Amino acid sequence: MLHTRRTAVVCALQLRRGSGRFSSVFGPRARGTVIAPYFRAPTVAARPGGVFDVKGSRLALIKQTTLAAAVGTSGLGLHTGVPVHVRLRPAPPDTGYIFVRTDLDNFEIPATVECVAHSSYATTLMHTGVSLATVEHLLAALRGGGVDNAYVEVDNLEVPIMDGSAEPFTELIERVGVVEQPAVRRALRVRKKIEVTEGARRMSVAPHDGYEIDCTIDFPHPLIGTQQLRFDALDAVAFNRDIAAARTFGFTAEIEALRRANLIRGGSIDNAIVLTPEGMLNATPLRMRDEFVRHKVLDIVGDLALLGMPLMGLVRAERSGHLFHAMLMTKLLRDDSAWEVVDMPVAALALST
Repeated sequence: MLHTRRTAVVCALQLRRGSGRFSSVFGPRARGTVIAPYFRAPTVAARPGGVFDVKGSRLALIKQTTLAAAVGTSGLGLHTGVPVHVRLRPAPPDTGYIFVRTDLDNFEIPATVECVAHSSYATTLMHTGVSLATVEHLLAALRGGGVDNAYVEVDNLEVPIMDGSAEPFTELIERVGVVEQPAVRRALRVRKKIEVTEGARRMSVAPHDGYEIDCTIDFPHPLIGTQQLRFDALDAVAFNRDIAAARTFGFTAEIEALRRANLIRGGSIDNAIVLTPEGMLNATPLRMRDEFVRHKVLDIVGDLALLGMPLMGLVRAERSGHLFHAMLMTKLLRDDSAWEVVDMPVAALALST
């Protein structure tokens, strides 16, 4: 989330019959500052009766999911400092994630790449001039927790930061539970490697049977240094156990500059790890020895949820951040030959027919 040094979820794509073009089910494209336009993608060839392996055997498919009931909480916005109420509600199949600004006559902001407006110190979405900031932790809880469809009601400019992690949101989801829906879950399968680089910073996605994230960070700080983690992003149990509790972090040396930019007005040691040159201001210890790289993985899961569905690919990130996440998604989706939408099989084991 914050990382003050440089450092799919479901947009629910629909195939327009006969055109090979995919568009969001949420209506016309967003206006305002956006990173990515609509994309023309290759038509996905489907065999009747489901997905088949190379031998022609039918594979079991994963079903879409939503929340079993509505659930809510409240907190402060990290950058705005305003009080915010948020409420998660079940949604029908192929809805994806839709943010609903209840303070603006229930104006809907789809969680899609094309709605990304800013991605410096957090990810901000904008649709026809209406924005919502700091969406990545809540999206990480939904995507990481295996929820495909949800309405997210918010009554202010920013999703609440809570304790700086995704854990308060995963606890909401666990409180009400997740239910299976009749529609099949779709995945964005990567067909060739796509990479973005800038100096020592790089991020790529390559073909892979599952969805894994291999993340490396490097900060010249005694509590961080070089940390690396490879994580199975389709394992909801592991996400809730190993990733969700990792908090965002920032440095005291940059606090004044951020405040002059009207940022982190709600920030404190209650919702971030605040690092001094020698240690940290927080009285409580780190939740994990490598909490910093785990939070970076959390951010990647949340930002890449904007692709509209889970990936089938291997993501490698070295010293990346929110801007790099947006750059990678944009470059991937603009290359028609780099991806395809497929029904997601439970595993590569064929079922007897």
